[in-house]
Amino acid sequence: EREREKPSSSTMSAKAISEQTGKELLYKHICTTAAVQNRFRYANVTAETDWERLVQDHPWLLTERLVVKPDQLIKRRGKLGLVGVNLDLEGVKEWLKPRLMKDTMVGKAKGILKNFLIEPFVAHKQEEEFYVCIYATREGDYMLFHHEGGVDVGDVDSKALKLLVGVDEKISADTLKSQLLTHAPAEKKEMLTSFLVGLFNLYEDLYFTYLEINPLVVTKDGVYVLDMAAKIDATADYLCKAKWGDVEFPPPFGREAYPEEAYIADLDAKSGASLKLTLLNPRGRIWTMVAGGGASVVYSDTICDLGGVNELANYGEYSGAPSEQQTYDYAKTILSLMTREKHPDGKVLIIGGSIANFTNVAATFKGIVRAIKDYQNPLKEHEVTIFVRRGGPNYQEGLRVMGEVGKTTGIPIHVFGTETHMTAIVGMALGHRPIATQPRVAAHTANFLLNTSGGTTTPASSRSASFSEVKTVAENSSAQKTCAGHPPGWSKSTTLFSDHTKAIVWGMQTRAVQGMLDFDYVCSRQEPSVAAMVYPFTGDHKQKFYWGHKEILLPVYKNMADAMKKHPEVDVLISFASLRSAYDSTIETMQYAQIRTIAIIAEGIPEALTRKIIKMAEEKGVTIIGPATVGGIKPGCFKIGNTGGMLDNILASKLYRPGSVAYVSRSGGMSNELNNIISRTTDGVYEGVAIGGDRYPGSVFMDHVWRYQDTPGVKMIVVLGEIGGNEEYRICKGIKEGRITKPVVCWCIGTCATLFSSEVQFGHAGACANQESETAVAKNKALEEAGAFVPKSFDELGDVIKTVYDNLVAKGVIVPAKELPPPTVPMDYSWARELGLIRKPASFMTSICDERGQELIYAGMPITEVFKSEIGLGGTLGLLWFQRRLPRYACQFIEMCLMVTADHGPAVSGAHNTIVCARAGKDLISSLTSGLLTIGDRFGGALDAAAKQFSKAFDSGMLPMEFVNKMKKDGKLIMGIGHRVKSINNPDMRVQILKDFVKQHFPATQLLDYALEVEKITTSKKPNLILNVDGFIGVAFVDLLRNCGGFTRDEADEFVEIGALNGIFVLGRSMGFIGHYLDQKRLKQGLYRHPWDDISYVLPEHMTM
Repeated sequence: EREREKPSSSTMSAKAISEQTGKELLYKHICTTAAVQNRFRYANVTAETDWERLVQDHPWLLTERLVVKPDQLIKRRGKLGLVGVNLDLEGVKEWLKPRLMKDTMVGKAKGILKNFLIEPFVAHKQEEEFYVCIYATREGDYMLFHHEGGVDVGDVDSKALKLLVGVDEKISADTLKSQLLTHAPAEKKEMLTSFLVGLFNLYEDLYFTYLEINPLVVTKDGVYVLDMAAKIDATADYLCKAKWGDVEFPPPFGREAYPEEAYIADLDAKSGASLKLTLLNPRGRIWTMVAGGGASVVYSDTICDLGGVNELANYGEYSGAPSEQQTYDYAKTILSLMTREKHPDGKVLIIGGSIANFTNVAATFKGIVRAIKDYQNPLKEHEVTIFVRRGGPNYQEGLRVMGEVGKTTGIPIHVFGTETHMTAIVGMALGHRPIATQPRVAAHTANFLLNTSGGTTTPASSRSASFSEVKTVAENSSAQKTCAGHPPGWSKSTTLFSDHTKAIVWGMQTRAVQGMLDFDYVCSRQEPSVAAMVYPFTGDHKQKFYWGHKEILLPVYKNMADAMKKHPEVDVLISFASLRSAYDSTIETMQYAQIRTIAIIAEGIPEALTRKIIKMAEEKGVTIIGPATVGGIKPGCFKIGNTGGMLDNILASKLYRPGSVAYVSRSGGMSNELNNIISRTTDGVYEGVAIGGDRYPGSVFMDHVWRYQDTPGVKMIVVLGEIGGNEEYRICKGIKEGRITKPVVCWCIGTCATLFSSEVQFGHAGACANQESETAVAKNKALEEAGAFVPKSFDELGDVIKTVYDNLVAKGVIVPAKELPPPTVPMDYSWARELGLIRKPASFMTSICDERGQELIYAGMPITEVFKSEIGLGGTLGLLWFQRRLPRYACQFIEMCLMVTADHGPAVSGAHNTIVCARAGKDLISSLTSGLLTIGDRFGGALDAAAKQFSKAFDSGMLPMEFVNKMKKDGKLIMGIGHRVKSINNPDMRVQILKDFVKQHFPATQLLDYALEVEKITTSKKPNLILNVDGFIGVAFVDLLRNCGGFTRDEADEFVEIGALNGIFVLGRSMGFIGHYLDQKRLKQGLYRHPWDDISYVLPEHMTM
């Protein structure tokens, strides 16, 4: 039975699987000559199990001795008395009685035992038990082997033999035998070697990150996998789906799997954005809804710091620009959960976030506001107070709508922007500090962007490289200068970016590129930092961008090779490739020696692939920033993609010119928050990098801290660390050994995790501690002891930075420079409109359909409702043509009209034209159009004309006889009367069917009755002058419009006037024309030529002069 003390990879991508799933994958896919016994012999038992059925499926349950144990990610089950050994089936049932569905404490976690595994009992001796474990690290995978396995294995880390298989290396049987199996019995070495090599290959092929078997029993018969624990890299789903099948990831013991969590996980999977939710205590009074993986951890820390851990209800985050609808669904879920049971002290909801880089805050907040409106009554009943703090694109509008909804609903909502420290609202919410009422600053984002200097020219750059010293020549030669104090052969450069840096952007990210160009412009760069884009899904072309006030063209290449060849000056590649193509495109990029820095934005790249990228980059001396990052920024020089947010934030945080403070963080959103904090407390940022939230970032904290140490312009360093990993201890070592001499301010986020009873996976994949030293609390303590400046909490980070900075200014190390206004950049039209700063008349107006929202809307009716209410084609036509929800009989009548007008044989002019066109080899559209062009007064137009003629006569009070006489006198035909074939004695069945329906269902038929009176008069003169189908539909339709109750008389007449009736004929007959087209094609008819004998040639006689 297992002891798990090793660093088990426990990240968002690495998820624990049940023992049953693990064994199933092993039995299915292991490739070894060793005889693996008891394959697929396991039975799963829950409270719902039907024992008879179970025995039918697994007959061995009746013949074997058995072992039973819970399969719920519980460590050390043997020690806890949770394994029943050597029982028969009745014994198993007895053993389960006091345990199944019972509450149990495991460590600090309390949970219900509800999922058990029964397997055959394997009788064996103690010396046949072995221990094996494989786990992933940055440098490769370690295999641990100990010749004494079992429940008392003890501290395997110190006892077991270890073998490291480096990234991209193959495991060799000889090495394994010589390094791991030295103490194994000689007669079992061959079998063990084969099994362990097979196990390692399985671990690699199926993207496991952790796989432990204890004990592994080896007898003369073969190998038995008794107990197994494993984790797989869930992000590799797109590679392993075929082998994994549908894998379920159970929650850690002591935390129930709530349907709401599954719902949010499903939303997350279907979206490019990130949506996470973990319920910690559904009865708690403190609820959070935080934007950003890093910020969400900081808020949880602050709540726990202020004593709220037992009342904290949830952990969650939304980021990556979710749509208004996605945010609505997310908010609705949280509001529904928090309004289920009351709390005597009322509840608080903290809607927090850092300063967004690219998420439109107003759009996401509108989703939240919709949810608040929907839940306003329960929120008031449960006495919920809401605290909001956010910054980023269009945040002022977002905060305004939040404030408004508070006023209109009467829910207390307190709203704060970037002027308030990010976590200040937590203290307010928990009653530790007064609720601030300072005046809000900017009214909208545009304040910064409009040209205040009056001139349109860009002032010449008069800044020095650093805010405090003259630019040295070395600053520019970016790739030459290498870091001091590193091993020989190290070739990574100290300076990644200068104000001449040129980049290629992989991916069609026009918004990010425009943001980079605007940044270059306000930094007074001479040329844009983006030289070209690579996008394999289109041909080579040019893409239009703005450079200040004028438009420029940037080349887009299909092939990377072309881009590299044409732009030899480029040494940075920014990859916006998706998680599926990021690996291949990065490996391709590294074939080009000119590229020294690669930023990988995508989140969710499998860890095994990231490690391969890192290894190759190390060999080639390339710096990787990311994956799962927003990038980084070097004020006055270069910004990666969306880093630093929109221009208003660049200007507010003075990122257009260098300061003296360099920072490195994991989180992208938090890096923007650092820009804000540093700009408010110091002379600003010199350079900042977000290394990304993954378990194995391409470059680590120390890579950048060394660079900053070696960069003269950097006077102090800020590090925002995080729970998980040991990287921060290298900073301690650097300070202690005197190799880092500049002041370092450091804070590790994730201090709350130490207080949670069950493991919580935070928003970043790497944010999870696997041993005591990896916790944020331990790291903060170690950093402080080493001599770093560590605040008491994130709340005080700004104060500590200010103190250290003021001290450097007092010593004369930093000499603040004079501020100069940056050049202005005009605002984009679309953004100005989004902010409501401008208006322009629309070119089009429409009132029938709106496709802009979450679902299509026909005349105010959502498409889901259209289907739900089963209004059919007639009803849909009613919505789109008449903007009305027509009564059922009206919808049916419209459908009947379409059916009877669908076709009338191949001889009529429209069908004839369609056929001739089809036989000339033309396409469907051309043939259909040629038929439709014949519809008019003579063919098909009678519906319209009949309706107009009969209505006019009826409305003017003429008697039917007067109408017939007048038409005769004027020499005009009565439209809708007369038929070539049908007569009073041979009636048209189509008219008969329609007449029966109309008489039965229409509330009134005055015009139809009038037309039938006219028919009596005309047929008495000639039997075929009947009311034909066109005439009938024409007059009946007028009756329908006038009497169904949906239209005024004027509206009804207007629809007839503008040709709605012709529409019925055109729509119906199109069905027939298409039928004729398909028929001709199917019959493979050749080109049509009209026969001579069917043409009368009447030429004039031969003329003489």
